[in-house]
Amino acid sequence: MSIEKVSTILKMADEANTTAIAFNCTDYNTIASVVKVAEELSKPVICMLYPEHAHLKHWTTPKIFVETVRDVAKNVKVPVGIHLDHCSDFDYIVAAMRCGFDSVMYDGSMLPVEENIKNTAEIVKVAKAIGADVEAELGRVGFASTVADQNDTDKYTKPEVAAAFCEQSGCSSVAVAIGSAHGFYKETPRLDIERLKKINAATDVPLVLHGGSGIPNDQLEVAFREGINKFNVGTEFFYLYYQTMKKFCEAGHPDFFDLPLEVQNTLENYLRQKMQLSKIRV
Repeated sequence: MSIEKVSTILKMADEANTTAIAFNCTDYNTIASVVKVAEELSKPVICMLYPEHAHLKHWTTPKIFVETVRDVAKNVKVPVGIHLDHCSDFDYIVAAMRCGFDSVMYDGSMLPVEENIKNTAEIVKVAKAIGADVEAELGRVGFASTVADQNDTDKYTKPEVAAAFCEQSGCSSVAVAIGSAHGFYKETPRLDIERLKKINAATDVPLVLHGGSGIPNDQLEVAFREGINKFNVGTEFFYLYYQTMKKFCEAGHPDFFDLPLEVQNTLENYLRQKMQLSKIRV
């Protein structure tokens, strides 16, 4: 199957009553590791680019990212999706779609709901013309470094607002705030599963869970059964990459060119465990 639209992958997840896992990637090592393990386990997977990693830290560019994923995935049989993660810049999103991203996230979660709907709808209009899908965010998934962000129920997605938001914005999927947060958690999160059930009942688009690093597996398994069809992972994946490079250099390995192999082997071992959370097989 190779490259597949993210919306198709999320439909597969919904039909299987589970989730598809999306990994933030930055370079060949992360992309190659994700695709290799997905093929090994016969599971669809999504490679995501977070714009800050391209725009500020100079890891890659949207065009290079798309071309790298396509090249790595060209000989595999599992579906591999390409997605632009959190972005609020209209021009950047449009440019990314023109580079080949057929799935993008417009994050208007910091705005009043009415403005979030208006902006999301504008992105959706352009995306439809290009043939892309749009993930939105309703509620506010904050940062785990601020414990209040994950526990502030005022920032959680309101089920009674969700249906109108999805209908009026035209989004293809929506990220919900139910107790997760981005980054390393200072205390174990407790997902609001009852709220998730109500959101799922009120909407007819796939639901997305951000802040996936550090949520206990037992909570994730329930969340996936109750409507989460896309699950984002980034922090722990990147941290493992960093720790692997650090240990390699500190050990004084004689050949620097062995580093990519060391990194990929370590990431692949992690990915084999993480991808088992998804019950899809293709």
